[in-house]
Amino acid sequence: MKLKIGDRAPEFRATAISGKYGAGQEVKLSDFRGEHVILYFYPKDNTPGCTTQACDLRDAWEEVKGSAQIFGVSVDSTASHQKFIDKFRLPFPLLSDSDKTLMKSYGVKKYMGTERTTFIIDPKGRIAKIFRKVKPNGHIDLLRQSIGHENSCEEKSGPERKSKRDRVQKK
Repeated sequence: MKLKIGDRAPEFRATAISGKYGAGQEVKLSDFRGEHVILYFYPKDNTPGCTTQACDLRDAWEEVKGSAQIFGVSVDSTASHQKFIDKFRLPFPLLSDSDKTLMKSYGVKKYMGTERTTFIIDPKGRIAKIFRKVKPNGHIDLLRQSIGHENSCEEKSGPERKSKRDRVQKK
């Protein structure tokens, strides 16, 4: 089933790999309710397009991190993800989807692999934006515009709460 804007984002549980998460910590989408989530699916670690996309997100991290949690997802192993993170100093977690569960639930599994797709999930857990068949060059600019637009339309109320991202990254 192909997801559409406004659909509830499929829940997931996955091991997050990054310098901040150490050897790996289980995360689930519902942990980030109340925050925007950028979930980007890519074919393979250390390939030209995937490296460009990851490094563009890395370079925009300081600007984006207050607006959204980023997760990269591929079928690569956790060991491959750790090497990719270390090599390019990626500050956001990568999720290993070796059994293709996330790819199937988000509708990005294709016959020959993964359709490079990015989902922006709103604070209520709904799909706010979908970028299918992403071209790595320039994709970060579309994400910046989308997150900026989403945040400017969002009504903010109540006391500021510490995000799950902040709680997890300080462990």
